[in-house]
Amino acid sequence: MSADPDAAEKRAVLASYAAMWTEQKKAYRKAGAKGTDLERYVTAEALGQFRNDLDRMKAAGTVVRGDLAHDDTEVTALDMDAQTPSATVQDCMGISKWQTYSTKEGQVLPMPSAQPTRYVATATAEKWEDGWFITTFTPDGAQTC
Repeated sequence: MSADPDAAEKRAVLASYAAMWTEQKKAYRKAGAKGTDLERYVTAEALGQFRNDLDRMKAAGTVVRGDLAHDDTEVTALDMDAQTPSATVQDCMGISKWQTYSTKEGQVLPMPSAQPTRYVATATAEKWEDGWFITTFTPDGAQTC
């Protein structure tokens, strides 16, 4: 059995993905990215996506409490030969302990009844001079895992 020559790159991609989530959870807990290091792990496109979410949360007076589970997270594609090396990450996200909390009402809001508690999310990443950056994040609530 031969070793995976890309194993170190895959670990680096997964480390950036995990760090992005650490910072994103901080932002979601206060409905704002200020005071987080989210920009260290995502490109402007992905940051814009997250800021839109945060703006909606702030307007609705909600924050997120609890934690997410990330099961079977793996790099499903890696192209180190491209001009800008790229990777795809697939994640099985568990949200059963992830709660939307209304700061206006002072209570946890119920999860939509059709919302699966485990679903697939896909992220893309690119390797830049400073490391791997997440470029897109796409949750797919229709694809359970």
